[in-house]
Amino acid sequence: MLTPREFRALHRPGAPFLLPNAWDLASARWLHAAGHRAIGTTSLGIAVVAGKRDGAGAIAAESLALARAAATHDISLTVDLEAGFSDDPDEVGRFAAELAAIGCLGVNVEDSTEDGELHDPDLATAKVAAISAAAPGLYLNARTDSFWVTGGGDAGDRFDDAVTRAERYLAAGASGIFVPGVLDPQTIAALSGAIEAPLNVLVQPELRLAELAELGVARVSTGSLLFRSALGSVSALTEALIGGGRPSDVLPTAPSYAAVAGLPLVEP
Repeated sequence: MLTPREFRALHRPGAPFLLPNAWDLASARWLHAAGHRAIGTTSLGIAVVAGKRDGAGAIAAESLALARAAATHDISLTVDLEAGFSDDPDEVGRFAAELAAIGCLGVNVEDSTEDGELHDPDLATAKVAAISAAAPGLYLNARTDSFWVTGGGDAGDRFDDAVTRAERYLAAGASGIFVPGVLDPQTIAALSGAIEAPLNVLVQPELRLAELAELGVARVSTGSLLFRSALGSVSALTEALIGGGRPSDVLPTAPSYAAVAGLPLVEP
């Protein structure tokens, strides 16, 4: 497993690493076996697997269980906390400390609600400060949803809000800043220049990793993309079979049974 210091060192502006996001132990094991040194979790994937809503603060137990299971497989994990699973900063800090004790590398905490509204910046900052104080070794990726929520004003207002929130979170102890959304290159470059910390963005539909590197990005997350793609593959294959098609036409790169069954197991 990576150490928190080694994980922190992966965040290099201009030389981003790809952080794939798992939704259960199977996907985490698969990504780990594929050679990814660090893996994140996706709250959407975990919530849907559990039959719960994303962003509702309802998957703390499932996230903790996945972290514990991943640790037994020596998988280096950073955990998506949504908005902290609580509006009590002390509770958020205690949960982060529990993850740190398991061996997690970091956490991601966002500043928006399930209804798509931004949290009061004082509350969001207090959660960041609580995590930093309770689990100082974790890489604290503070996510600001200024570009993610609806009704956030024009592009200039969103940019100013994102930078202002980022500055507050960094002052409270954040290690890096995550700005999700589909962003144009000019906005990404401006965020990289204005935020004095490693910048994390989602995979962008029209930009390669090399292009994101040129814009100063330090980390690129897949978010829920892998989980949604897996569901899409299930639909595409079943529909093709019903329609008389061949599986190879839809999933030419599906792994073999042997490859999946042969994933490394925990030694007794």
